[in-house]
Amino acid sequence: MALALPQALAGSPASAASADHPARGVQGVASVTYDLGDQAYRLPETGEPVEMAAIVHYPKDLGTTPRPLVVQLHGWHETCADRSAAAARDAAEQAGDRDAYAAASQKLFSWPCAPGTRPIANERGYDYLGEKLAAHGFVVVSIRANGINASSVWGDGNASARADLINKHLALWQKLNATGRGGLGGAFRDTVTGKPRRVDFQHHVDLNKVGTMGHSRGGAGVTWQASDRHQAQWPAGVNVRAVMALAPAYNVMTEDMTAYEITSTPVAVIRGTCDGQVGREALSFAAEATAKSAAGFHQFEMPGANHHYFNTQWSPAGGQVAARDDAGHDDAHPGQCAEPGGSAYETQLTEAAQRRTGAAYITAFFQRYLTDRGESRAHH
Repeated sequence: MALALPQALAGSPASAASADHPARGVQGVASVTYDLGDQAYRLPETGEPVEMAAIVHYPKDLGTTPRPLVVQLHGWHETCADRSAAAARDAAEQAGDRDAYAAASQKLFSWPCAPGTRPIANERGYDYLGEKLAAHGFVVVSIRANGINASSVWGDGNASARADLINKHLALWQKLNATGRGGLGGAFRDTVTGKPRRVDFQHHVDLNKVGTMGHSRGGAGVTWQASDRHQAQWPAGVNVRAVMALAPAYNVMTEDMTAYEITSTPVAVIRGTCDGQVGREALSFAAEATAKSAAGFHQFEMPGANHHYFNTQWSPAGGQVAARDDAGHDDAHPGQCAEPGGSAYETQLTEAAQRRTGAAYITAFFQRYLTDRGESRAHH
């Protein structure tokens, strides 16, 4: 059964919004990064390189009780911050020059990026969400998937590759939590200075309480990773207990829904009414994938929200290459938006308001399904 999120999450909209200024259970937050290399592994299907890199937000005081872990995964977007290539692509689009457009796009979607060109840190687009979740006691790992974005792997194969990337990171965290060693041992860096930073996560992370949040194509990735068919691929000792599909972009032409079917894990899906990248099939696909589920399914259509504003790297105010407002606009409806080509206009949310609303709902969802507070609430 599909429920509106505020009611489904055992709290009113006001209480969900209070996650922005929480009164209790809030802690100081710290962050570190890790990067095991732009070519840490190769996609088995094609041999194309993929990185193993992430930013981690966590409570400064990890305390004595292991913390639930949330993994965040971005979707399909440009990988390299090449401003000249972006300008050339815009000019080619205006001129209708397909060859020039393709050449510029290839530079923007390459991996690794050309020497001297910085990668777009797509994983950093959810720092606001990582900080909020960490303030409520979660360890949050936002992983980068630029190598997959630049690859030739599409459709369900792309969702599978993203799921595999999540599992590779979870295996690193399982090893680190159990032994203090493995690929992440000594790998953390200060987020600002890049200097080595020691954080003792050993025995402080609860791999039995893992949540996943995927945005756009990342939403397909987390659904695939949590599906009944693919749970056997989770690393030993890992249990995914909550899945958040944020404006998910599924391969809706797939003929095999059993690859995405989830019957035992709570799932939530959010989509904005002004989303210019995915249609309402994002909601119906998720509903179909969970149709036989005995666990919770929640859906929320956010009035006035587009696709890109959920990621600060993709949003105009961030000033990043290829950032844009993907909503549909009409001179006859100033300050409003719709799906591109649509006729149902809403007051468009600002970047900050869209992220604030999304973070409130996402925080409430993970609190319900990954914390003792949520479990005790659900039993009343």
